[in-house]
Amino acid sequence: MSRHHREWDLRCKVYVGNLGTNTARGDLEASFSKYGQLKNVWVARNPPGFAFVEFEDPRDAEDAVRALDGSRICGVRVRVEMSSGRSRRERDRPPPPRRDFRGRYNPAEGWFHHFTVVATATC
Repeated sequence: MSRHHREWDLRCKVYVGNLGTNTARGDLEASFSKYGQLKNVWVARNPPGFAFVEFEDPRDAEDAVRALDGSRICGVRVRVEMSSGRSRRERDRPPPPRRDFRGRYNPAEGWFHHFTVVATATC
């Protein structure tokens, strides 16, 4: 269990969210090992509340997600899903604005294209 959780195999990596602050690695090992051989378990401490579990086999990871999502671990209902590999900031960031270069059509005026003109001073 030496590799950092960002280097784990995404096919086998499970995200566990909404954990209580007192959830220990052993609690997760006890819950998740029922579904297959574990390779790694990492519990966040700062900030607390989430963890990653890596299985040896991706099928075991999928089985654990189906069985444990919404279940209680240490008295708290947890969210369990396959890890996306993206950080929370990347997931929560809004998509870039959509650009429409086609312009707009007004039947009375024809095609309308919006341009922004920037004036610069020259000396």
